[in-house]
Amino acid sequence: MTCDYFGKCGSCTLYHMNYEEQLAYKLSREKQRFQDITTMDFEIIRSEEEHFRNRAEFRFWKNYDDEKNPTLSYGMTSFDKNILEVDKCSIVSKQIDELMPKLLDEISQSEILNYKIYSVEFLGSTTNDMLVTLIYHKKLDTTWEKVAKEVQERLNIKIIGRSRKQKIVLKEDFIKEELNINDNVFKFHYKEGGFTQPNTKVNIKMIEWVLNNIETKDDLCELYCGGGNFTIPLSTKFNKVLATEISKTSINSALLNCELNNITNIDFIRMSAEEFVEALNSVREFRRLKDINLSDYNFSTIFVDPPRSGLDDTTRELVKNYEQIIYISCNPETLHRDLKELIKSHQILNFSLFDQFSYSGHIETGVILKKSC
Repeated sequence: MTCDYFGKCGSCTLYHMNYEEQLAYKLSREKQRFQDITTMDFEIIRSEEEHFRNRAEFRFWKNYDDEKNPTLSYGMTSFDKNILEVDKCSIVSKQIDELMPKLLDEISQSEILNYKIYSVEFLGSTTNDMLVTLIYHKKLDTTWEKVAKEVQERLNIKIIGRSRKQKIVLKEDFIKEELNINDNVFKFHYKEGGFTQPNTKVNIKMIEWVLNNIETKDDLCELYCGGGNFTIPLSTKFNKVLATEISKTSINSALLNCELNNITNIDFIRMSAEEFVEALNSVREFRRLKDINLSDYNFSTIFVDPPRSGLDDTTRELVKNYEQIIYISCNPETLHRDLKELIKSHQILNFSLFDQFSYSGHIETGVILKKSC
């Protein structure tokens, strides 16, 4: 991949390496990090080298070099922490890449749309559904709605306007997505404001990696389930699934996604991992569990996909009780910390790196562990 902004834009920190060099660097770095835990070979799931992000955010930047005719551009944070004006981005999906100049032209030509505009969020899909959130430092009125609706129709997109304590949905606040996972199609609605995996192709490979490497029996417990990205495909392999998530938006999305796929063997509960541990240990009673009998489940497997902070002490102790552990991590540092404890009771069967973000130092990791005899 080549980009006019390599060395300037702070997003692509590994711009000086080609893609093979990046993979070799990340693999070597993580092998060294985990050398005190395992010497097994790491599988590495590759990304596309360009046009791989289906979710992206940009600032808007007005250049006043010509005070009578200021120009509007997209902005990214530069290496020196200033705003870098950009007119394209090589890592966003082709769908977003093609839309960016068209949207910028529409906003630039409209005083209503460009006045006090701050940023934009793009959320695309493999079904060519596109959600665009325009964020402002002003209150949006009916005039803005009228003009934005016209742009929405011309560009065949969905637009949401946001300002402080204000959200205006012009059509829908979600996109429709379809993921082909091991030759089975799963349907999802990705809601604005909810978490979605930014690299769709790698996301599919991550789910397939889990499905293809685990033992499937009895029931599954999942913590930090989000909108059901892993939960729904995994539910086809287990008798019953109990999944927890703290975000109300994500829980609502997960329930809808179950309906879209005719999945009936999942119970979702809105609570934190820490609260769930308290419920399992009968430390506290929760009204949210009034219709769920935890003793009805025969859990053999637990799936965790925690935030960057990893597992807290209480949840880590809970995880040790399960025969099979599936751990997806967005932070190798906290994964390393957690694995140092988990390998006291479990052995690592599979270890994989998922390269969600080409040209950056970030890497996702996946580990499958089985209880030691």
